[in-house]
Amino acid sequence: MAKNTGSGFRKGAVTNRTQFQAPNGNFVKRDASTGRFMDQKTSGGAFKGIRKES
Repeated sequence: MAKNTGSGFRKGAVTNRTQFQAPNGNFVKRDASTGRFMDQKTSGGAFKGIRKES
């Protein structure tokens, strides 16, 4: 289970989640089991501790 440390990083990986970069440049979080899109990050950069799709 992933835990936030309060020091700007997350310890451990978030399970059953992947992320990819959309054509607009934002990263989108996807539920790996259902394939549904969960969230889109608009502040720039990738989600912490979530595996990237290739």
